[in-house]
Amino acid sequence: MPNAKVLSEKQAIVESLSEKLKNAAAGVIVDYKGITVAEDTALRAECRKNEVEYAVIKNTMLRRAFNNVGLDALDDQLNGTTSLAIASDPVAPARVIAEFAKKLEGKFEIKGGFMDGKVVDMDTINSLAAIPALPVLQAQVLGTMLAPITGLAVVLKQIAEKQGAPAEEPAAEAPAAE
Repeated sequence: MPNAKVLSEKQAIVESLSEKLKNAAAGVIVDYKGITVAEDTALRAECRKNEVEYAVIKNTMLRRAFNNVGLDALDDQLNGTTSLAIASDPVAPARVIAEFAKKLEGKFEIKGGFMDGKVVDMDTINSLAAIPALPVLQAQVLGTMLAPITGLAVVLKQIAEKQGAPAEEPAAEAPAAE
């Protein structure tokens, strides 16, 4: 039986982890067995860049935290080496972890995940991983919105040139104030 100090420290860790899980939009649990220190360092750097919190957590503590927030269905996945990636962005953990799982096939395997407080299957995790990063999505939407305007500008310019008007009028200089 652990002493009271150790027990209270572990309970504090579980409470902190439970709070993080409640506030996370999504998370992915991973079996990281066999990755090298360099690969782990690269993964952690990529996670930080995408605002994903990544940590290796003992299965017992993670199980208790999952049970505290109603993610009991993930208990079966908590065996062997386990790490957790969570973020406030629902797509980022799945995208970053799936990218590394492809690179390190066989050494790094996604066990399961959750989104908005509900356990999701592997198909959902893979679908989330296929969604581009938010800045890429924003650029795509902006490009889609600007396409009709750009097309209209080109057509109006061609009509003006066809009717004999110069393509661009030189700007008239304002008289200098004396």
